[in-house]
Amino acid sequence: MKPRDVPLYVFALFCAAMMGLAVGATWMVAAMYLRQSAPWLALAAGVVLAWAIRHWVRRPGAGAAVLAAFATLLAALYFNVLMAAIKLAGNFGMSLTDTLHTAGTGMLLSLARLGLRPVDWIWYAVGALLAAWLAWRRKQ
Repeated sequence: MKPRDVPLYVFALFCAAMMGLAVGATWMVAAMYLRQSAPWLALAAGVVLAWAIRHWVRRPGAGAAVLAAFATLLAALYFNVLMAAIKLAGNFGMSLTDTLHTAGTGMLLSLARLGLRPVDWIWYAVGALLAAWLAWRRKQ
């Protein structure tokens, strides 16, 4: 790796993170519409993120696969944090933004982790693996 490539890799990681957060928020809206947590949407999130990353990475391979898996897992984490915040907001009669500011990151992460079932972990792992596989493949 050349020193001039470092900013490109950092920017790619930043873009993957932002896409993961956007997909996580969209996943939360879909789950609220379905009125269930819908961990199986990790597959759809993985496909969308892999497709997006494949279209802006120069060549598919290990780098694209890692970025897609990272973005998918970040989307799952953000989805769970938002769902924990929504449950808190509903229980205490607060707005979502007030809940996010009041509860803080540590509490929301703990609540998100407590709300996960073993099958959720499986769905998230399968979604990340699917994203990595799709981003790794050559374009056809």
